[in-house]
Amino acid sequence: MKTLQVYSVIFSIIVTALACELRETNEEIQSKRHVEEYINKTRPFVVDNPRYRLHYHIAPPVGWINDPAGFTYYKENYHVFYEYNPFNTSYGKTHWGHVISKDLVTWTQLPMALIPEEELCFSGSAIEIEGTLVLMYTAHKKNESSFNETQYLAFSNDGVVFNKYVKNPVISFANNNSLDFRDPKVWRHGDRYYVVIGSRSSDDKGRVLLYKSKDMEYWEYVSEIAKNNGDLGYMWECPDFFELNGRFVLLISPQGLTNKTTDRYQNQYQVGYIIGTFDYATGNFKEEIAFQELDYGHDFYTTQTLEHEGIRHLIGWMGTWYAIFPEREDGWAGAMTITRQLTLNGDRILMKPVQAIENLRGPPIFDGYLEPDNIISLNQTGELIITVNLTEDLILNIRGENDISLIILKWDMATKKVVLDRNGEIRQGEWKPVLSTSWRVFLDASSIEVFCGEGEMTFTSRVYPNGMWRVVNMSVQAVNVTAYALYRSVPL
Repeated sequence: MKTLQVYSVIFSIIVTALACELRETNEEIQSKRHVEEYINKTRPFVVDNPRYRLHYHIAPPVGWINDPAGFTYYKENYHVFYEYNPFNTSYGKTHWGHVISKDLVTWTQLPMALIPEEELCFSGSAIEIEGTLVLMYTAHKKNESSFNETQYLAFSNDGVVFNKYVKNPVISFANNNSLDFRDPKVWRHGDRYYVVIGSRSSDDKGRVLLYKSKDMEYWEYVSEIAKNNGDLGYMWECPDFFELNGRFVLLISPQGLTNKTTDRYQNQYQVGYIIGTFDYATGNFKEEIAFQELDYGHDFYTTQTLEHEGIRHLIGWMGTWYAIFPEREDGWAGAMTITRQLTLNGDRILMKPVQAIENLRGPPIFDGYLEPDNIISLNQTGELIITVNLTEDLILNIRGENDISLIILKWDMATKKVVLDRNGEIRQGEWKPVLSTSWRVFLDASSIEVFCGEGEMTFTSRVYPNGMWRVVNMSVQAVNVTAYALYRSVPL
């Protein structure tokens, strides 16, 4: 006990020293002011063009958004940061944007958290240390012929204004000097801090590296906890490592999978997980269940999780690198998924919407049996609860009021598959219900998310309706549906 008390005192001194060695130059202050002025100046164009503007998903105020970062709970708020380019609707000069929420559903925009200087601010994570919120992120620096990636720290005492550590970087290179060395996810276990970082081996295999530290400043390489030993790609991005129901889960976003099938791995890049055992003493992760894809939709890449009050939450980028993003014409591009709750059932992760999203429901628009060829009319948002009879085919045409077709969502009794057909781009998979045989379908102004049963199968896709939403029953039988409109929970 005395040893722990002494360590606690020493650790507190180290954290105080770290937090004191902050820097915010006049140049950085001016840069932040410039960004906020630019956002305020260009926001009216976005507000005046709301056709695809999402109502309950995190999206950039203007410009481009991609990977979520720094998903954490601090000072009675959930925080989500994200890679952000305010000056263009394409990937570019990467900042960190920032939103907060009390319930993981209603989000408030905060000022810019990180501004690029000599480095671009790539993805990372956050952790509270003795009342200070510490960000750990990848500093990506380009030169004429190549690039370099190292790990930086930034600090905040209020969760709003962040200052970069004067002694950055704290991890300067991968153990094999790989150029690809990014997306640190940090956590605490016992009296040590641990971080996993995505990387690439010398023989072009994706892998995840593990480091540990007493003080967040000096890091010791522990192990390569996992590596592609087959067809799982050349680079693993945005790793996450956590316990779920007593088992260890390694969540990764691999690039370059070569084992695509009719049903699986149809997107450019994927998100999936490996289940196994882990020994903190040796840093050894032993795979028990091989890689499984996490979501079946068209637009789901890079994720972050957070455990708070015993619940593991997940949020992801609702996009892919080669997506079209028609909203670019309206001054913005990209969004996040709704927040999901993770559980482990046997060897499978289940994902369900957080319960608080039910607070967005208005009165039911429809509640009963939707007859063949009949239509449910919604505005720009909706939640559908659909009872699926597994002994009958079910076909719904989900489209804009001026579309002939956009999304065909169906249950195929013969193949036992759920199919989401986006104008001929098919995503599908065999559905084995754990308990419930209902679907929850979330429609926003330019997205659809489908949760099957207890969340054993999900589909996340960007879709762009021409006009307000319409749901048409194309089945031969009536279908039991409850439909709600959903109120706005994010800034326009």
